[in-house]
Order: sequence, then structure tokens, then C-alpha cells
Amino acid sequence: MSDGTTFLEIAELVSIAILSISFLLTVVRVVIGPSLPDRVLGLDMLVTIGIGFIAVIGIRTGYTLYLDIAIALGLVGFLATVAFARFVMSRRYEEEFVQEDNATYTMERSDD
Repeated sequence: MSDGTTFLEIAELVSIAILSISFLLTVVRVVIGPSLPDRVLGLDMLVTIGIGFIAVIGIRTGYTLYLDIAIALGLVGFLATVAFARFVMSRRYEEEFVQEDNATYTMERSDD
């Protein structure tokens, strides 16, 4: 085995380890996230980490079709982020969630 091949295998293992740790931390952020935008941002980060996993697997196997899958996943993740941004900017979000949060905050403050 040449030095280049050994280095590539070590780099693949290190990148999989880093991606796994970031995946676990992002899942914790999605579960704990105090607000809806925090959770959606966490889900967007999960899509990005998934693209990283697909890229590493593509390099590891040498199968170039994985690149197309990663591009498609990136496009779907982008569209989901745009859809969420439109939802946040709409009046429906303000009416349903912001007023409820303000009412809960006011009730908590009145108990003090």
C-alpha cells in the first residue's frame, strides 16, 4: 500500500468520525431547540451533514453516482429552507406562533 492510499483511508475515517459527532450534536440541537427556527436550522444542518456523508462514501467507493445524489439532496434541502423562510415571513406564522409565545411569556411574567 502506498503512502497516498494510507493517507486517504485515514482522512476518510477521520472525516466520518467528525461528521458522526456533528450529526449527534445537531440532533441534540433539534430536540432541545427552544424555537421553531432553531429546529429548522438544525434540520438544514442535518441535510448538510448528510451531503458530507454521501461525499465521503462516494470517495471511499469510487462510485461517481453519489455526487448526483448529493446534489439532489442539496437542492431539496435548499427548497425546504426557502419554504420555511416563506412560512416565517407569512402572517400565519405571526398569528399562530408569535402571539402564543407572547401570551405564554405574559402569563409567566404575571406569576412572578
